[in-house]
Amino acid sequence: MAVVPEKIVLGIDPGTSVMGYGLLKVTGKKLSLLQFGVIHLSKYSGHELKLKKIFERITSIIEEFHPDEVALEAPFYGKNIQSMLKLGRAQGVAMSAALARDIPITEYAPKKVKQSVTGNGNASKEQVASMLQTLLSIKELPKMLDATDALAVAVCHHFQNGSLQSRAKSWKNFVADNPGRVK
Repeated sequence: MAVVPEKIVLGIDPGTSVMGYGLLKVTGKKLSLLQFGVIHLSKYSGHELKLKKIFERITSIIEEFHPDEVALEAPFYGKNIQSMLKLGRAQGVAMSAALARDIPITEYAPKKVKQSVTGNGNASKEQVASMLQTLLSIKELPKMLDATDALAVAVCHHFQNGSLQSRAKSWKNFVADNPGRVK
């Protein structure tokens, strides 16, 4: 009997007040929800302390679940430069927690995540959460949709990897089946 490949993906929705995280177990093509939630940061006064808490919590999540890959939502371009800078720092600290353990990281644009999960790059947080509820059999959605946003990043990563691998496999098959057509 063939062994079905298994991996764990940690999805992160960076934030400076609330940071979402979601963990998926991927067994072959089957997705299972391991855990999802938020890291509350607004209770910490200084930005430096928030960054320290992000690093500590992401590190503890990594130590508990041992993800094979990390997927992050890339910051979107806003009008407030200070907010963008702080969000970029938060994302960088989350990335460094994964990089310190040699876990590969992939970033996805918010529209790409929404498109992958709902088929609509302009979907609302509620639409994304509803689709994930169906896809992952989530009984009750959290109050803070940052958690489902993070799960969406992990699901997007799985879908992107799956399509990239199947495309590579089909090209390999094409070359093998058509040796005279390749120059």
